[in-house]
Amino acid sequence: MRFKKNSIFWVAAPVSLVLDRLTKLWVVQTFALKIPPETMALWPGVFHFTYVTNTGAAFSLFSNGGVNWLRWLSLAVSIGLIILAWFGPRLTLWEQMGYGLILGGALGNGIDRFVSGAVVDFLDFRLIRFPVFNLADVFINIGIICLLIAAFQNPPRSAPPILKNHREE
Repeated sequence: MRFKKNSIFWVAAPVSLVLDRLTKLWVVQTFALKIPPETMALWPGVFHFTYVTNTGAAFSLFSNGGVNWLRWLSLAVSIGLIILAWFGPRLTLWEQMGYGLILGGALGNGIDRFVSGAVVDFLDFRLIRFPVFNLADVFINIGIICLLIAAFQNPPRSAPPILKNHREE
């Protein structure tokens, strides 16, 4: 069965997607979307839940309109990662975790973009004045860290035998 080959990927992706969707559903049902944004201080001045939407990319880049392409980028990345895990080689543990988390995050934000045209953000670290973000963003960033760990753990693969013979001539 294909799901067995990269099993951590097939667990990480849906778990991260479900956690992202459930937290966004909770935010949408708990807070009103208004200006100024509704917020709940968990640690006043440090960490709040603040309901905002983002029509752009990370950190509200490209939010001035014309970002229809972001929904298609999310879809393309998601399809590419599924193809990699399904048809590609057996990935290392770190690669499976990384690609799975990135897929879950891309799908989570992609669903928002297709359904409402904007991503629901709510994690608000005020101590460092960081832009408000969501769990999908967290999963994508943890996924990237996993892939960096995988890159530094695995030594470069040697050249295929055909190239080795050509170099000796």
